[in-house]
Amino acid sequence: MTTDANMLSRPLGVPDLLDRLEACHGPQQPSWPVDPYEFLVWWHCGYPTSDAACARGWDGLRRNFGVDAEKILSAPPAKLTAALKGSGMFPEVRAAYLKEIAQRVQSEFGGDLRAALVAMGGNARKALKTFHSIADPGADRILLFARISPIAAVPSNCTQVLARIRNGADPDTYNASYRDAQQAIEAEVPRQFHARTRAYLLLKEHGQTICKRTNPKCVECPVRDACAYFARHQNPQPNIASV
Repeated sequence: MTTDANMLSRPLGVPDLLDRLEACHGPQQPSWPVDPYEFLVWWHCGYPTSDAACARGWDGLRRNFGVDAEKILSAPPAKLTAALKGSGMFPEVRAAYLKEIAQRVQSEFGGDLRAALVAMGGNARKALKTFHSIADPGADRILLFARISPIAAVPSNCTQVLARIRNGADPDTYNASYRDAQQAIEAEVPRQFHARTRAYLLLKEHGQTICKRTNPKCVECPVRDACAYFARHQNPQPNIASV
């Protein structure tokens, strides 16, 4: 017989899960700018994209030019590239993206991306996805943290956390994983900015430090007693052969 998700003592609701994650990891704060335009700039400041790489590039950009659209547009491409070299690969490509973002915000969004997104209402997500490398998870993250819409955003590289705890395995596709996690948050976390940013940040921290996509540290997990993944994969009971 094998212990599985059906044999857990009780399912752990998302609010209880978040409380236990916060007790483990502490209160979390975003490490990125929450203004929509500044987030798009920050996102292209590092590659491969990570909080650490983007922070390095962001610091270099602010030190050398500033991040205002006018300053990025007036910066010589070679110098803009040089400011991004310490934060990852393809700095010349990322410099071109920064100029494109600045130009589009000025010409298409009246110089104030946040105000334009607020005015768009339900079309804001679609508009954000017209920017390079922004898909549903990125658009949702921007809308939530900019306090435009209390959408049920899920950290793009940590969709596995809720799937493992609740179902014992990752869904077959990334889109399914994101959708399932989003539906769980929508159903159980109040539609409030504080509640949903808290959920995002705690799932992100847990997914990056303990419930990693590969080689999760299950024995360190504060919710392993209520985790279907741990029950199924880390604590099997021996099979007993028929006689």
